[in-house]
Amino acid sequence: MQTVALQGPTYDAYESISVSSTAVILTVATYGARPHAFITVETAPIRFRLDGTAPTASEGHLADPGDIIHLHNHDQLEDFQAIRTSSDAVIKCAYGNVSKRT
Repeated sequence: MQTVALQGPTYDAYESISVSSTAVILTVATYGARPHAFITVETAPIRFRLDGTAPTASEGHLADPGDIIHLHNHDQLEDFQAIRTSSDAVIKCAYGNVSKRT
């Protein structure tokens, strides 16, 4: 079993997004004003871009199942787009703010 220790933001919003043959974005209504995202690739490889341009199945950053993508500002959350490489995938997204806990 792997131990995961998270420091930094307090994550208080979550969604699961299906990634298919059309590029998808993160849901604004879910992340709102939160500037941080912790995204895991669950079931199949995806490609993603952070410049607001839609990736294709062969263009963009490759992320495999088990990979984690961290986004650290609101612009990155707005510009993130993902698409499957060959078969449909799922990404799990947690959104948060800077922790005020000590």
